Amino acid sequence: MSRILLLSLALFSVYGVIPSIVSRRLGVGVFREGCTSDGIAFTFDDGPDPIYTPKLLDLLKKHNIKATFFVLGSKAERFPHLIRRMHHEGHLIGVHNYVHRCNWFLTPRTVRQNLKHTVSIIEKTTGERPVFYRPPWGLLNIFDFFLVRKNYKIVLWSLMVGDWRSKGGSKRIEIKILDKLSPGALIVLHDSGETWGADEDAPLHMIKALESVFQEIHHRGWKCVRVDKMIGLSNRVEKSKVS
Repeated sequence: MSRILLLSLALFSVYGVIPSIVSRRLGVGVFREGCTSDGIAFTFDDGPDPIYTPKLLDLLKKHNIKATFFVLGSKAERFPHLIRRMHHEGHLIGVHNYVHRCNWFLTPRTVRQNLKHTVSIIEKTTGERPVFYRPPWGLLNIFDFFLVRKNYKIVLWSLMVGDWRSKGGSKRIEIKILDKLSPGALIVLHDSGETWGADEDAPLHMIKALESVFQEIHHRGWKCVRVDKMIGLSNRVEKSKVS
């Protein structure tokens, strides 16, 4: 019995744990941080949400900021008007699976089906096919490296502030972001509180915190860009270093 248990743990590590460590800690096969002197990328997961996403879009529009939304296909299907609004207002839309389930516990076939279904929903709604993908919790399985990366650019993050919790309110989130913020940062936030482990009203505090954060960013002379623009800026910087 112990041998079976050890073998199961070994297989699980190879399938999910090791690929996630390699990608999140070493950045292998993923984009997680930019190389730019003044660009910052804000990304939002788990939406669209009928209550909080419109408030967030209003705030982004007020400050003339373009962001990236990694959406769930099941919610994009229910709220296509929010997907259209994101697209019409110039934000980048990426995939965050059809439902919020960890790739460690999904077969490669299921992951591919979820991605294909979500891509189809977004493409039918906006007319554009998404190519950026962030797996739930940023956890990959071994087949994501060989199968998913053929068709998608996997995007993680460099800064996470625990905005899925309401404790401490907006001030806690504001302080955490501004304390760690620097050019090239790729920030992950959440515009829905329906995910397992999240507080339902947490996005409200996040949005309130961003009002002050955006003002400070403008004061520092930094600019907020979409993930695709961040990748483009970083590639140009890297090429200039080589040449």
